[in-house]
Amino acid sequence: MRTQHAHAPQQDSLRWQLLCARQPQAQSPFFYGVITTGIVCKPGCPSRLPKRENVRFFNCCNEALRQGYRPCKRCRPLDKVPQAPSLVARICEWIAEHPDNSSLEAMASAMQYSIAHLQKTFTRITGITPFEYAKALRQQRLYPALATSRTASEAMEKTGYRSSSQFYEEFRQFSSLPPGSHRQAGRGEVITFAVAATALGAMVVAATSKGLCWISLGEDAEAQLEDLQRHFSRAELCPPDADFNIWVSQVIGLVDNPSQSLDLPLDIRGTVFQQQVWEALRHIPVGSTLDYQALAEQLGKRGGARAVAGACAANVLALAVPCHRIIRRDGSLSGYRWGVERKAALLAREKASITR
Repeated sequence: MRTQHAHAPQQDSLRWQLLCARQPQAQSPFFYGVITTGIVCKPGCPSRLPKRENVRFFNCCNEALRQGYRPCKRCRPLDKVPQAPSLVARICEWIAEHPDNSSLEAMASAMQYSIAHLQKTFTRITGITPFEYAKALRQQRLYPALATSRTASEAMEKTGYRSSSQFYEEFRQFSSLPPGSHRQAGRGEVITFAVAATALGAMVVAATSKGLCWISLGEDAEAQLEDLQRHFSRAELCPPDADFNIWVSQVIGLVDNPSQSLDLPLDIRGTVFQQQVWEALRHIPVGSTLDYQALAEQLGKRGGARAVAGACAANVLALAVPCHRIIRRDGSLSGYRWGVERKAALLAREKASITR
């Protein structure tokens, strides 16, 4: 599903200020996606300003397209992509408006271009094929559709799947749970949560009857709670009791003493591949790091560095699933869901803990 490249909090804060000021030009160009609409825009877009919690920032428009966002028809963000012809925007619009008939044959006939020209032009500009974009768009639309539909079949029809076989085949590629489980969005579950202060900012910890299901870090505890509520929108959230507070203390201990182990059950939810990545992350020793491609090869996925990065971005169990131990091949830290500065701090604390 939607994933994002994390940025330092200061950078996101500056970009948000530029959006609020309706600045059409920025010193460092960027784009922003709105998760509630699935649209990617450029700064200065005349559309209504979205809520901060619904905004995701991108360094380039193509990055957003690869995650299934559709280019805004008002500010036309693809115009900022070097040498991007209007044909790419037309293909994106066609796929968005014809989710159940987005074949190359249909597009080529409607736009009066050859199939080869459509495929080559779109792939050259965006880095993905029209088929991959259509698939990403379906997946992006699927979770909201599951949450608002009475049945999985109804969600399937809303999101443009042409057959139940296509729906279930693609669904298995990004989720190990059945569609009905996602449609429930935590319905019937009781989730205990607590907010705590740590040396790296506010922390929100939550657990189901099976184990810890959420650990987040950030400056704004309220925003983290809103993320938790969206993630488990149909669950009943309850305040902590004395036993749960003991769990929270153990999680906080990972910040203060990273070398200690977390002997608590985890309720890890994700696709088969995501769970493979997360399990591999838990086996990286404290104080050590691994690059995305090395981990992909470890899992038998040559050329799977981008997929590993996506799994890391989807992790909602900070510290317990130590995605901060993944770096780029050149040694740079790259992104982190809870801020690159926190990633650097966690790695520094881990190295210090093993040299004591």
